[in-house]
Amino acid sequence: MARHKSPQKPQLLIVYNADGGVLNMLLHAAHKQFAPDSYPCSLCALTYGPVSMRGEWKRFLKSLPMDAVFHHRDDFADAYPNYGHDLPAILVADSNRRLRALIPASDLDAMDDLSDLIVEMESKLEAERVNMPFVRVSA
Repeated sequence: MARHKSPQKPQLLIVYNADGGVLNMLLHAAHKQFAPDSYPCSLCALTYGPVSMRGEWKRFLKSLPMDAVFHHRDDFADAYPNYGHDLPAILVADSNRRLRALIPASDLDAMDDLSDLIVEMESKLEAERVNMPFVRVSA
């Protein structure tokens, strides 16, 4: 089991409800394309096109003042075995590796498009500034 170093500052964890690996990526891409209504990862559907991350999402994440760390459900379960909530999710891991849901699965599942996600994240990150003064949301 890999040892995980505590982050120096809080991190944004983006956790997909999909397993990692090339074969799984191909299976998920096909599932999303041919049976989108039964695809189990709303976060993947919002942030990825047929095979790659949407440019708007990449640019948004790069604009954030905190590091974004991506996980698939299998490697996330290894890194955070005690997290017992539904996936996908966007979480904040504090400097002690405690997790807080920024946007839970139920909220992600209700979103129709990427702009909904970005607006919600901007709102939640603005609220987080009270707890994490380093978080800045640009106007």
